[in-house]
Amino acid sequence: MLHGVDVSAFQTDFDTDGLDFVFVKATEGRSYVNPKLKSQVKRVRDSECVLGFYHFLWPGHAKQQAEYFLDHAGAEEGDLLAVDWEQTGEGTRASSADKDRFIREVKRLRPSHRVLLYCNRTFWLDHDTSSYAGDGLWIADYGKAAAPRIEAAWRIHQYTDHPLDKNVADFPDRQSLRSWATS
Repeated sequence: MLHGVDVSAFQTDFDTDGLDFVFVKATEGRSYVNPKLKSQVKRVRDSECVLGFYHFLWPGHAKQQAEYFLDHAGAEEGDLLAVDWEQTGEGTRASSADKDRFIREVKRLRPSHRVLLYCNRTFWLDHDTSSYAGDGLWIADYGKAAAPRIEAAWRIHQYTDHPLDKNVADFPDRQSLRSWATS
């Protein structure tokens, strides 16, 4: 099991010691870019952790959001891409169809990248209508690491948000994750 975190502009300082992977929030909707994106990405690349980028999905305009994400993320070969599907700050959420369109568009535009779906257990069980997670499910369900309360196959499990969003990945070692990301 590998260990990692995911960060946004709120995490101004995070330590990569002992981590195998880090996901950095790149964009949200069609107008937000993480102002700390470049410095956070540099920190992750310098640490030689596997790097992932994620986009916070808003309702509607899924294809345009996918383009916006890819235009700003700066992903290189071997980096992971993900969509963060959860409730917005306005109390709305993208539909399951929006989520599927976004993932398919990112995969179409970046066929050499692995694309994951991040969502919490409630979204997966109560809002998802297709069970489509692109190349893998990144599930948030707080409790014991590597034991999310779902029956679906998963690649990454976010098991706590204290003091950071901590995750485990279902890979035996960092090289296996890196190989999967580039295949």
